[in-house]
Amino acid sequence: TAATEPTPGLPLWQVAPTRDSTGKRLTDFMMLIPRLRSKPLAEIERASRDIQAVLALHQAVVFADLNLKLNLLWVSLRPVPGAIGELVAAIRLCVPEAVLVAHHADPH
Repeated sequence: TAATEPTPGLPLWQVAPTRDSTGKRLTDFMMLIPRLRSKPLAEIERASRDIQAVLALHQAVVFADLNLKLNLLWVSLRPVPGAIGELVAAIRLCVPEAVLVAHHADPH
């Protein structure tokens, strides 16, 4: 599955995978979704379902976490050329207020 639940209480950087099951390095990105946690529950659930649907379409996605406390989406994926741009664009189509704040791609 594209999304997994992190262990409660552990910082996400300790939970998010850095390598896939074959040992290859993963890449990741974060998106800020301003004021998501303050929206009505139905809107939060819709955004979460829409994001999950987008991520499920990409086989490169290994891990995803939507942190409502921080209004932050973290996604780890196998390095596929153009995948981050495609995912960010697709997420922004269903959650227009989402903003890419950081990404990491291993240059090797």
